[in-house]
Amino acid sequence: MAERRKRVSSSKTAKSSSEKANNNAVTSNKLELLITVVNKNKAEYYTDLIQSFDVNLQATAFGHGTADAKMLVYLGLTDSEKAVIFSIIQQNNLSNALSVLEYKFRTIKDGKGIAFSVPLTSVIGTLIFRFLSNNRMTVKEDK
Repeated sequence: MAERRKRVSSSKTAKSSSEKANNNAVTSNKLELLITVVNKNKAEYYTDLIQSFDVNLQATAFGHGTADAKMLVYLGLTDSEKAVIFSIIQQNNLSNALSVLEYKFRTIKDGKGIAFSVPLTSVIGTLIFRFLSNNRMTVKEDK
């Protein structure tokens, strides 16, 4: 009987530690860096649009294109002042975001642009990952 009680108590301990691991576990969803280049006057519109896809961190850099006039006409770009929007987005939201961006690039007046993504291979820290993936679950620390 004593032997059986030891087994039961050790299985409870194992279960408790696995429950703790699940409480601190992060989602398996991967993150991508979405890079969107648009005309400077449309930067705020596209920033707000991208944010609707659970994007929690964005940075915008303004620049001036260096292509010559012939190239700009060929590409259909008339404004050389550009905004580059860097957004951290969850991989499962990426295809929807790119589809909406492609649609907006075609339908909005002077709304042309390009968008592409680069996968993020690692993020240091659980809290940072949860912030970037817009996961609002709290982390409980063992003391």
